[in-house]
Amino acid sequence: MSMIKIENLTFCYPACGENVFENLNAVIDTEWKLALVGRNGRGKTTLLKLLHGEYEYGGKITGGVRFDYFPYAVKDKNRSVADILSEICPERYEWEFIKELSSLGMDADVLYMPFEYLSSGEQTKILLAAMFLKENNFLLIDEPTNHLDAAAREQVANYLGKKKGFIVVSHDRDFLDGCVDHVMALNRTDIEIRGGTFGEWLDDFENRQLAEQEQKDKLHKEIKRLKQSAAQSADWARKTEAGKKGSGKGDSPPDRGFIGHKAAKMMKRSKILEGRQKRLIEEKSSLLRNVETSDALKIAPLKYRSEKLVVFDKVQIVYDGVAINEPVSFTVNRGRRIALSGGNGCGKSSLLKPLVGREVEHTGQIHIGSGLIVSYVPQAVSALSGNIKEMLMCDGIDVGLFMAVLCRMGVEENPLAKDMSELSDGQKKKVLIAKSLCESAHVYIWDEPLNYIDIYCRIQIEKLIKEFGPTMIFIEHDKSFRNAVATEIVEL
Repeated sequence: MSMIKIENLTFCYPACGENVFENLNAVIDTEWKLALVGRNGRGKTTLLKLLHGEYEYGGKITGGVRFDYFPYAVKDKNRSVADILSEICPERYEWEFIKELSSLGMDADVLYMPFEYLSSGEQTKILLAAMFLKENNFLLIDEPTNHLDAAAREQVANYLGKKKGFIVVSHDRDFLDGCVDHVMALNRTDIEIRGGTFGEWLDDFENRQLAEQEQKDKLHKEIKRLKQSAAQSADWARKTEAGKKGSGKGDSPPDRGFIGHKAAKMMKRSKILEGRQKRLIEEKSSLLRNVETSDALKIAPLKYRSEKLVVFDKVQIVYDGVAINEPVSFTVNRGRRIALSGGNGCGKSSLLKPLVGREVEHTGQIHIGSGLIVSYVPQAVSALSGNIKEMLMCDGIDVGLFMAVLCRMGVEENPLAKDMSELSDGQKKKVLIAKSLCESAHVYIWDEPLNYIDIYCRIQIEKLIKEFGPTMIFIEHDKSFRNAVATEIVEL
C-alpha cells in the first residue's frame, strides 16, 4: 500500500484567466476504488490529466505508482486485438489475456478479430482488461460508460468492483455504486473525500445541505429579530438622551446623570445586539457554500388532438437486406414516456429516425399522426459546429429563454459567442437539451441525452419530466434515470 499526495496543486489553462485548481491538497490510498464526481466544468478530466503528467502545474504530486489513463489511444485499429493487447502490456502471455477477458464475458476468439470491427462496448472492455494487467499501475478511468449499453455497464462495474487502485469518472449512479468504495467530490468551494458508495455519499451530502438550509433559515429569522431589537434600543437611547434637556416649561430640572446612564445602557445594549447580529451573519455566510441544487427547469409541451401520436406495428430495421431486430410493436399515447432498451447495435436509434424525417430501411408499419411536432436530441455531439445564436434564431427559439435554461443547468459562462466545436462534450449536450426544452412539441425524442451530463443535472432533468409529464420516446442506459421517468420500457 502507498499513498498519492497532492500538495498545493495550482493549474490554469493558458487561454483562461481563472485557475481550475488553486492550492488543492489531497491524499489518496493506492488501493482505493475512488469515484471522482462533480459538476461539468469542475475539473475532473483536468485532474486526471494532471496526475497523468500531461500538463505543467504548480505544487507537487507524489506517489509510488505509475499512472495510466483510459481511454487509451489505439493506433492502427486494423490490427488484431491480440496485437494491441501485446502492445499495451508486452510482459503478459496470451493465456492471461484470455483469463482477463473472460471475467468481462468475452470469448477468446475475440483476440484474432480486427479491433475496429468490435463495438464501442467491446473495445472498452478490451482496453480496460489490458491496462489492469500492467504491473504497478494506478488507472485513471475517464467516462468508461459513454456508449455502453446497460448490460455492458453492469459487466464493467462488476469487473472494476473486483479490482483496486483506480480513480473513475462517471455520471451513472448505479455504475458507481457497483464498483467504488470511496468518493472524491470536487465541490464548489472545496474538495471532499470519504469512504463508502456513491449513493451513501450523495444521501449524506443532500442531508447536510438540508440541515444547513434549515439552519440558514433559522439564522435569517434571528438576524431579522436582532436587527429590529438593535434599532429599537438605539432609538430609545436617542430619545432618552434628548430628555436630559427637559421640557422647558418651569418643571424641575431633569436628573441628567440618571438619564445619561440610562441612555448609555440602552446604547450599549444596541451595540451588543449588533455584535450578535454580525456574528450570526458570518455564521450564515459559511452555510450552503457547496450547494449544488439549481432552479427548477420548465417545459411547455403541446397537447396533441388525439390520444395516439405514433404507432409501431411489427417494425424491423433492415441493414444490407438483413433485419437486425425482432419485430417490435408499441403505441405512443399522449402523456406516455417510452424507453427503448436493448444492447448496442439492435436498432434503437434507427427506430427513431423516421420520426425526425430521416429515411431508414425497415419492414412493418410506422404510423405518425398528421401535424405532429417533434423535438429531437441526437446521440452524437462530436460533429456539432456553428454559431449557437444563429442556430437558435434559425429555429425560432428565444435567445433569452435559452440562456436562462442553460444557466439553470449549470453552464455559467456565456457560450453564444463561441462556435459549438469549441465547447466540451458535456456543454454541447446541455446546449441540445436546453434547445429542446425551449421548443413546444407534441413529442420529445431524446437519443442518449445524458452522455457527458453530470449527476446533478440528471437529477434536475428527472424532476422536470416527472413534474410536466411530456410525451417522450427516449433511449438511455442510465438505469436510475430510465426507471425514474419511463412509463413503459420496450425491449429490442
